[in-house]
Amino acid sequence: MQSINVTAVRPAFMGALFGTAVLCAGLAVTAVVTWGEGAAPYLLAGGLVYLLGPIGLTIVYHVPRNTRLEALAGDDPRAEAHWARYLRGWTTWNHVRAAAALGAATSFLVALSLGS
Repeated sequence: MQSINVTAVRPAFMGALFGTAVLCAGLAVTAVVTWGEGAAPYLLAGGLVYLLGPIGLTIVYHVPRNTRLEALAGDDPRAEAHWARYLRGWTTWNHVRAAAALGAATSFLVALSLGS
């Protein structure tokens, strides 16, 4: 996991993650400006769900845990217990992050189907 965390911080991945966040923020602003249109609530919901789910959880939960994991040497006597706690929490919150991304995508699809 330490290797994955280092590999993930590359321009392509960061561009996809945060580029999508910029687009979602833009869609949320568009929704507020065009609130009277039928798709606006779905655009706002999708934008907010993506910003709070995948982005918010990554920044507030996953990055700090990854930083602590990176600081722990593999031969440290505490490593095995730390990994067990890390994996349990990471798996749970990664499922929440994935569900939020799917929820945002679903909301955007509904907005698209309404002609926005």
